[in-house]
This record gives sequence, structure tokens and C-alpha cells, in this order.
Amino acid sequence: MLSNLSIENYALIRQLRIKPVSSLNIITGETGAGKSIMLGALGLLLGKRAETKVVFDESRKCIIEGVFDVKAYEMKALFEAYDLDYENECIIRREISANGKSRAFINDTPTTLDALKAIGLRLMDIHSQHETLALGNNIYQLQILDIIAGNKSLLEAYQQAYSAFREKQRIHQDLIEEGTQISKEADYNQFLFEELDKAQLQNGEQEELEEELSRLEHAEEIKTKLNEALMISDQSEFNASSMIQELKSILSSISSYGKNYDNLRERLESLQIELKDIVNELETEDGKVEVDPQRTIECQDRLNLIYKLQQKHQVSSIEELLVIYDDLGGKVLRVSNLDEAIEEAAKAEAEALKKAKDLAIKLSESRISVTKKFSSSVCELLAELGMPNATVEVKRTETALNSNGCDSIDILFSANKGIAPSPLKQAASGGEFSRLMFAIKYILADKTALPTIVFDEIDTGISGEIAIKMAQMMQKMASNHQVITITHLPQIAAKGAAHYFVFKDESTSTTSSQIKLLSAEDRVREIAEMIGGKNPSSTAFDSAKELIGSR
Repeated sequence: MLSNLSIENYALIRQLRIKPVSSLNIITGETGAGKSIMLGALGLLLGKRAETKVVFDESRKCIIEGVFDVKAYEMKALFEAYDLDYENECIIRREISANGKSRAFINDTPTTLDALKAIGLRLMDIHSQHETLALGNNIYQLQILDIIAGNKSLLEAYQQAYSAFREKQRIHQDLIEEGTQISKEADYNQFLFEELDKAQLQNGEQEELEEELSRLEHAEEIKTKLNEALMISDQSEFNASSMIQELKSILSSISSYGKNYDNLRERLESLQIELKDIVNELETEDGKVEVDPQRTIECQDRLNLIYKLQQKHQVSSIEELLVIYDDLGGKVLRVSNLDEAIEEAAKAEAEALKKAKDLAIKLSESRISVTKKFSSSVCELLAELGMPNATVEVKRTETALNSNGCDSIDILFSANKGIAPSPLKQAASGGEFSRLMFAIKYILADKTALPTIVFDEIDTGISGEIAIKMAQMMQKMASNHQVITITHLPQIAAKGAAHYFVFKDESTSTTSSQIKLLSAEDRVREIAEMIGGKNPSSTAFDSAKELIGSR
């Protein structure tokens, strides 16, 4: 329920505040005074995009704030879904700057227009001329039947099944397209895979081969140098080993004369041991080195193969080639398994389609089951609203599965006796359309959980006893819902629990729209003026009092 509405610096409104009652609220005023501007402001609270020229005074920002009592409407999960703090009193605020930039807040938390729309749908149902046009839309008509049939859970289950079917369908189609593409590349991928598989590449192999080839290509030089090292260290007449032995003997002869000499002797002894170990390793390495033209050719051929593969695949290491090898292996395996995957995907798609179809049939049966009751209920209400010969029929056509099921619904309407019903887009005048929409709203009011219903001049084209009957129906709706009605009819204005009057204030250099809650005396005068014009007669005053008294 809307408990407080504040509008500042919006269109013709400098500042406006109202506190609607929980039942029937009436808003009246002269044409152009700003009544529908208030609806525009409410639309912004419910997530509509701001137009560029909505700021009254461009030196300040426009602020629209609505306070809603939501404790009875089980909206906590919806708030949590949008990461918003839930409170029993929900405050929605829009701020719009002169340059058109807009910000939205729910309970002082910045939020998106999508969140406003989702929450706004649970807070208010605004009927306007635009929505009257929407009544001619087949999807809108389908939604009406779903509300009357109580199809919310069934529709949600179907839409989940339909989404699952579309996902399975997408997977199946993607696999088919993948199979077509893979089949084009299959032979080439197989060739590349087999080429790499035949190469039997090993991590670290390239570095080892490059090092071995380097030794083989320089074997004679290496052997010569190793022999030179052996000669100097151990095999020549004046080799290093002999000289170190001689030095050690000299120091041994004087080691008893001082500790330093003995330390030097020990170091020479360590050096002699290290040199002996080096000589042994030199002899080992010398034994390994041999001139092997055959092995040289083998290493060159192996490395040339590696280099060729690297160039072909535009990489620089065996590790990268092995990654490509694994990827090609997956593609080759994918080709062999793809037929099976496509078959499984087709089966999953068929199962999902069957589930969706079964639910679509149940949904369709539920809709069909309420069409006669809906038609008769609307006709009864239209008779009370001065259209005794009105005929309403619901035509159902089966369609391919879509997000709404397998039904196309067309509400057919005729206002006159002997005239066959035809689609709403062709059949109804403005006044007839308004009464038809009101009758449907009246039926829906007991079926929906919307706390606030707003009517914007839904009484267009009616008067007299019909207007009184519509007013009484609004009163009944207001016993369970907060209703806000913008009207030009005194019969409806007189039935409100609270009556607001919108007027133009021209006391300053700039005209602005204002609103005030009418007192009992002011209300009588306003309704009298609605009956008899600016200078109502005593008869008009009496009629106004009678209308209010009959409330």
C-alpha cells in the first residue's frame, strides 16, 4: 500500500505531498492541472525511464519518493534476489538531474531500473489509456486468463521446462554444427595427430639432443683438449701431480718447525686428492668421447624433425608441441565420440520437449476451463455498466511452443445486439473499451495480490446511473485493495474515502501544479462544480450532498 508520495521539482510540480488512505482515493481537477503528471511520477518510481525534460527548476534536481507498506505481501525473497535490505516499510526514491541523469534507491540503497520494475509490479497496478490499448494485445489477454485460472505455479513450472527444452535444443544444435565443422577438419587433424604421435616427443629431449650433437660435432677437438689436460695434470714429465707431490715433501720436512708449515702441507695434500679426482674424471670423459658419424647423423635428423614440427605449428618448444598433440588427440577422439554425443543430445532434447508439451497441455486445459466463466462474468458486469447486449467470447488457437505455452488467445467483443463478436482491436469504441477494461480489472482484483490499483480516467464515455454503478464497484474493490482514481465524474468522486484536488498555482511568475486534501465543505463545493460548473447552483450543491450522503 502506498502510504506517502512526495514529488519535488517534477514537470509542473514544484512540491507535492499526499498520504493516500487504504481504501478509495479520489483525485480531481481541471484538465491540464497536473493529475496525469502525478502518474508519470509514479511510473518513475516503478522503473520507467526518465524523459529529458522533467525537471521543473533546472538549478535543482528532481526527487520523487514513495513510501509503501509491504509487510503483508511476502516480498522478502524478492528483495534478497536484488541484494536489497528488506523492511516492512519500503522507501523508493528517484533522483533526476537537469542533464537527464537518473539515480534510483530502495531503502537508501542504490539500485537498478530492473529492480524497480520487478518490485514495482508487486506494489502497484496502474491502469491508463496505454493499458487500455494493451487489452487488444493477445499476450496481455493470455495473462488475464492465467490470473483468473490461478495458473501462476503451473505457468512457472512450464516456463522452467520450456527454458530447459530450449537449452537442450541449443546444445543439440551446437553439437550438430560442431560436427559439421569438425568433419571438415577431421582428416587434417588426424594427419597432424598421427605425425606428432609418430614423432614420440619427450619433454627435455630437445636440449639433450642439442647438447649431444654439439659434443659429436666437436669430438676431435674435445678429445685433443682432454688429452692435453691429462698430460699437464698427470702424464707429462713435469706434470702437476708430480710437482704437488714434490711440494708436499718439501713442506713435510719443515712441518715440525711450525704449525703454519704443517697447515700448508695439509692443504697441498687436499689439493693432491682433488687433482687425482679430476684426473680420474678427465680419463672417464676422454673414454666417452669418440667420433661417431652415424650417431651425429641420427641426432641431426631427430633435431631437424623437431625443428620442422615447431615451425609447422608455430611454437618454439617440445612442451608446446605436446600441448598441441593432446589437443589434436581430443579432437580426433571427439570425432569418434561426436555421433554418440549428438544422439544423446537429441534424446535429451526430445525428453525436455515432451515434458514442456505435457505442461503446455495442462496449462492450455486450465485456460480453456475458465473461458466460459470469464466471458459470462464480464458480460454480467458490462450489463450493470449499461451494456446489456455486450457479448464476450474467447477464441483459442493452438500455436507452436513458446514462452507462454501453446495457446494464442483472442478476446472477441461486441457491444451491440445481433453483431458478431470481433477482435478487440476492431470492435470497441473508447468508452466501451474503458468499461470492458474496468470489468476485467474488477474480476482480477480478487485474483491478484496487488495492494494498490490506480485508475486514470477509466470512466471515459460514461455518465449517470452507469457512473454510479462503476463507483460502487470501485468501492467494493477498495475494501480489499487501495484504489486511487483520477476522475471527471462527480458520481465517482463522491464515493471516495479521501478526495484530493489538483490545481494550477499562478501566484508566482511560474505556473505550478499543487494538490490538497479537501475538507468536507470543500469537497461538497468541488463535486457541485463538477456537476454545475464554476458557479454551481443550489441544486448542484444539493446533488453533491446527496451523492456524498449516499456513499
